[in-house]
Amino acid sequence: MKIDIILAGVGGQGILSIATVIGSAALQQGLYLKQAEVHGMSQRGGDVQSHLRISDRDIASDLIPYGKADLIVSVEPMESLRYLPMLSLQGWVITNTTPFININNYPKEEDLLGEINKLPRKVAIDADEIAREIGSVRSANMVILGAASPFINMDFSMLEQAVKNIFGRKGESIVNLNIACLQAGRDYAQKVK
Repeated sequence: MKIDIILAGVGGQGILSIATVIGSAALQQGLYLKQAEVHGMSQRGGDVQSHLRISDRDIASDLIPYGKADLIVSVEPMESLRYLPMLSLQGWVITNTTPFININNYPKEEDLLGEINKLPRKVAIDADEIAREIGSVRSANMVILGAASPFINMDFSMLEQAVKNIFGRKGESIVNLNIACLQAGRDYAQKVK
């Protein structure tokens, strides 16, 4: 088992929380894990990315070579397109369709979605709206992680347990909201897949 994941978004969208949940689940399963974070301008609104490599064997490098990522998991549509050169020919893009407009010359939303829709293997999901419907706008990142979960090749219950462990100190209601968002994203991706 080996999977290389690029996590992408902007500061404040919970990219590092996604990485923490996946990493925790991988370690629970006895897998090897390497992670490289590039925060760039990681204050709220700046570009954030993380390379996450998981394997059942030792991993030599924490950086994913160009054209070798199995997944691009993005909480922001423009950021998903930014990292397409990293994606393998058989790779999947899992992305939020709700833009985080943080620059003056941000592309038109229909242009972004048009480019995403051209991709042969993608799950494009309005994670913000799903999270809002569940009751936690801040959990859109968990909707995206749920949408990516069928492609990560891990036991889903391990991801759920990692969410419980990581968010447990915030209380049961926060854990339950995050689990509901995770499940909603997974349900959506399984219909699309």
